[in-house]
Amino acid sequence: MSTITAPSAPNAPATPVRQPRAVERLVTGQPTQDGAGVKLTRVLTQPLQRRLDPYLMLDAFGSDQPGDYIAGFPDHPHRGFETITYMIAGRMRHRDSAGHEGLLSNGGVQWMTAGRGVIHSELPEQEEGVMEGFQLWLNLHSADKMQAPGYRDIPSEQIPEWRADGVTVRVIAGESQGVAGAVQRPTTLPLYLDVHLAPGAVFAQPLPEGHNAFVYTYRGAVRIEGTEVPAQRMAVLVGGGMNPAPGTDGVLLAAGPEGARALLIAGAPLHEPIAQYGPFVMNTRDELMQAVSDFQTGRLA
Repeated sequence: MSTITAPSAPNAPATPVRQPRAVERLVTGQPTQDGAGVKLTRVLTQPLQRRLDPYLMLDAFGSDQPGDYIAGFPDHPHRGFETITYMIAGRMRHRDSAGHEGLLSNGGVQWMTAGRGVIHSELPEQEEGVMEGFQLWLNLHSADKMQAPGYRDIPSEQIPEWRADGVTVRVIAGESQGVAGAVQRPTTLPLYLDVHLAPGAVFAQPLPEGHNAFVYTYRGAVRIEGTEVPAQRMAVLVGGGMNPAPGTDGVLLAAGPEGARALLIAGAPLHEPIAQYGPFVMNTRDELMQAVSDFQTGRLA
């Protein structure tokens, strides 16, 4: 992993957080299966899509039982959004109909833009051990939904990090403490941070007032303005496009005595209609029908 020295400690950030956001609600994920029977927890579900625009879905997966993950995700279509797969532990081979292929392993990210369409597979390259990670779906603006598909395989060592005062932040997308992430997007402006906190450590991250934001704790517990967010819980933060909280300028995460690890995710809402049918996310029903037709007739990719 690359390490970038933070411009200042998170307890005294370069851009101070003077009025942090509080927690609007805590969300418990829904156990489910996807692909060829992979067991996972769906944390960000369809009822939250408008509230957390531009994000469409967050799945968390983690098991040391091969039967929970070994069948993987055989060929399946996508159109109209981006998928971001972050592997904490394990090995997954990605292939798609546009000719892209990569091996996702410990600490790596696969960032795929489905655009006008792609057929995609994600299959484990391990028969035992732990497989753990996340898949996040990021919507595309209506003007970008039919762009050519694209793909980027980002190994762990290419994800910038900074460290200070018991805090390590992996900057997958956006910017933290002056450190630019591995990916930037000009329209949705995604922020995707993996925050590791030592016991008692505090992390401050500025957030634009109009951006929607949430935190998912996957180790230990974090405290956000008096609300404890335990492991396997998502905290939807007040503020953002549909729920303005004037004057708020960021978020503070404080770890408990056991330390914590959490994802901090935010972005600029698109304020557009969302029409979804499984792996197709468009703006209208007619566009969805066209996507299904294109898939059925072999014209998706």
